[in-house]
Amino acid sequence: MIRRNVRDTAMGTKRVLVVDDALIMRKRIKDIAEEAGWQVAGEATDGAEAVAMFRQEKPDLVTLDIVMPILDGVSALKQMMQDNPQARIVMVSAVNQKAKLAECIQAGAIDFIVKPFEKASLRSFFEKYLTAENQQ
Repeated sequence: MIRRNVRDTAMGTKRVLVVDDALIMRKRIKDIAEEAGWQVAGEATDGAEAVAMFRQEKPDLVTLDIVMPILDGVSALKQMMQDNPQARIVMVSAVNQKAKLAECIQAGAIDFIVKPFEKASLRSFFEKYLTAENQQ
């Protein structure tokens, strides 16, 4: 489990939990999220860590890879949605995982990001959800 310093969210900073077993992918998502105005609540390398951090940190948004060791993203998503049906979880997947993405949307994921992604499109994605979160 990878922890980050957590600032007080009273100032309106929205927090994201970044979950991916690949360090380079976590770093890329984390860096782009921070550029778009998000605070990284934490990083997890597998689904089991993700569920534990989700329960502890209660992030505003989760980016969740589908294919991971120990507990895959689909199973982690289902556990998170059972804990909090209002959770905002975005799946991260490779292009060839369309069937899994459909299952994730049915299980409660609000959106998906397809790898590989361009920095500008991911930044726009984070800005969209930051605006949506701030309007709630």
